[in-house]
Amino acid sequence: MEDKFLTLGKKSTGVYKEKGSKFLAFAYPISAEEEIKPILESLKKEFYDARHHCYAYMLGKDQKLFRSNDDGEPNHSAGDPILGQIRSNGLTNVLIVVVRYFGGIKLGVGGLIKAYKTAAMEAINSNEILEGVVTSEMNFSFEYRHTNEVMRIIAMYEMEIISQSFQSICEISLRCQKSRLNKAYHLFEKISSFSKK
Repeated sequence: MEDKFLTLGKKSTGVYKEKGSKFLAFAYPISAEEEIKPILESLKKEFYDARHHCYAYMLGKDQKLFRSNDDGEPNHSAGDPILGQIRSNGLTNVLIVVVRYFGGIKLGVGGLIKAYKTAAMEAINSNEILEGVVTSEMNFSFEYRHTNEVMRIIAMYEMEIISQSFQSICEISLRCQKSRLNKAYHLFEKISSFSKK
């Protein structure tokens, strides 16, 4: 469907070694850019003695929000190959960081591209690829007497209840698959006490 995408199911790791250099890859499912900085800071703290912490990420179903970073490696020799692995697997909402320990022998740009690409591929291969769904949220209130009707629509469209408050006037926050939202909204609107927040 138009609101589905592929992403990773959990954090995973991969390792690639070449001429004494060691490339440690870490793959993460993410849902917002704000999650990236704390992950990078944590890895830089843990692997403080590594020479490079290169990364790439892709966000959004349409894969239009992405970035790669070579962190001191020659231009396009690290971040782009990592991003290439995210793209070639059709993934989004993913961050991959590759930490490099230099082994004393230069690998050249071609060798670096191969190393970063392979390390990223290993991290993806040791993960599970899941189908994600684009969701939207809605908030509204209704009179308590309409609770059964509201709950029937929620069940019908497999909506997730984020928060709820039941008094004479009830308030509810829901998360729903984006493609189902309009149909559900039209049904909620037919409830006489419905009021969108």
